[in-house]
Amino acid sequence: MSDLFSRFRRPDAGAKYDSRRDKGFILSLDQGTTSTRAMVFDPRGQVVSVSQLEHRQIFPGPGQVEHDPEEIRLNARRAIADAVARADIGTENIAALGITNQRETTVIWDRQTGEPVYNAIVWQDTRTTDFCSQLEESSGELIRRRTGLPVSTYFAGPKIRWILDNVPGVRERAERGELAAGTMDSWLIWELTRPPRSGRAGRGRLGGHGDAARHVTDVTNASRTMLMDIRTRRWDPELCGLLGVPESLLPEIVSSSEVVGTVRRSGPVHGVPVAGILGDQQAATFGQACTEPGEAKCTYGTGNFLLLNTGTELRTSGNGLITTVAYQLGDAPAVYALEGSVAVTGALVQWLRDNLGFFSSADQVEPLARTVSDNGGCVVVPAFSGLLAPRWVPDARGVIMGLTRYVTKAHIARASLEATAFQTREVVEAMNADSGVPLTGLRADGGMVGNSLLMQFQADQLGVPVTVPRVTETTALGAAYAAGLAVGYFSDTAEIRSLWQEESTYLPTASRKDRDDAYALWNRAVEQAVGWAREQGGEARTDRVQSD
Repeated sequence: MSDLFSRFRRPDAGAKYDSRRDKGFILSLDQGTTSTRAMVFDPRGQVVSVSQLEHRQIFPGPGQVEHDPEEIRLNARRAIADAVARADIGTENIAALGITNQRETTVIWDRQTGEPVYNAIVWQDTRTTDFCSQLEESSGELIRRRTGLPVSTYFAGPKIRWILDNVPGVRERAERGELAAGTMDSWLIWELTRPPRSGRAGRGRLGGHGDAARHVTDVTNASRTMLMDIRTRRWDPELCGLLGVPESLLPEIVSSSEVVGTVRRSGPVHGVPVAGILGDQQAATFGQACTEPGEAKCTYGTGNFLLLNTGTELRTSGNGLITTVAYQLGDAPAVYALEGSVAVTGALVQWLRDNLGFFSSADQVEPLARTVSDNGGCVVVPAFSGLLAPRWVPDARGVIMGLTRYVTKAHIARASLEATAFQTREVVEAMNADSGVPLTGLRADGGMVGNSLLMQFQADQLGVPVTVPRVTETTALGAAYAAGLAVGYFSDTAEIRSLWQEESTYLPTASRKDRDDAYALWNRAVEQAVGWAREQGGEARTDRVQSD
């Protein structure tokens, strides 16, 4: 149960938790890109227990990333059971379960047996580049206007299309109504709410909770598919037609905070209501209590994701950001956000660990980087899956530039951390241009914020304070808040705002010249990365999956 980056604050021995409510705790399931964790929170939003399991990263070819849905399903159940056991509580002590997930990662499964028809295709995957290029040419402006999204391999809709077209027999089965599709929240909710009888029967996809497994997704995850009209927050038949995705394959869209069913297949939490669903970055926004327009957070995880709350007003970007749903609480109006997504930040540290063998655990990157005073002239652009916001260049590829015999792995480690800050600066500058009001501070969360070298360099690059909260795993916390609101465990967003606590703030110390010179050098390297895949003749193509 190793953890790539996170540094949880464990409860003090003998700590007394606030259990003033009849059911004293909220359970959160956070299904992320590299691991699945379950966390128990008390009414103050403090961590009571945590359990985490990594899952395999599957790379079938260049630019392709997959996960095994069955491995994630089993890890989710194990993590839930372990977190509850560590908290030393029972089902009667848990008010609700909230779920948050890696958003665009897509799976299709059989409604009768529950068997996935193919591995989950991960949000980082770029195998749909050719299809997206054709779609951009024919319908790009329509899709942007209807969904708030650019046409990109990043989103779930093209991934569904790829599975339908490339796994033998799947399209025919989908059109007969035999299959269900969704992002990881849909997959886990279906698994947790399906009847415990033999097999995995349960064809129901809409309506009451009944005996059928629940096939649902919330508005935040649906807004990441290129299939939902962001204004009506409903599946759009024209978009489904353009992408070749049968609407019958898709889950029911619900709000982010409502009871959608009860757990029926996870041992120690049988009967607990599933009451909150949020895509991971929206969950982190909610967990950071960014519930007022103009408030922003950045999550430092596998990738980096900066969201700016724009309130109930839907704002479009002229600077490479996307419009997304931040959250919707029950029947209340939806709250929107502008978002800048960076594909590879923490994943770069993982690559240094797993592919290059620079260190044995991710938390060793900071001590290694601190053994040198600068990057030695080395610059890293981690465009492993192209560049997302604000550039949206799918054919960029990663480069390490400025190498001399002087450069060591310590310099490369330091340059890798700096790449995270540079990419975040790009997004902040785009957000400042869109809003017209420069950010005066940034709330940071996620596993990488324990890296003080990175946080200080980020403050220096932005020229504004960077604040880390007391509870840094705000993704899981946001899902807990949403679930708690649905069942009355938390009273309103004002109570949630009152629970936010600062841990530390990093103030900028670098001169404007120093930070701008470093940023300019990094941008020179980015220019070399752009078009790399195209100039090299493109990526290796993936043939149709062969049947057994």
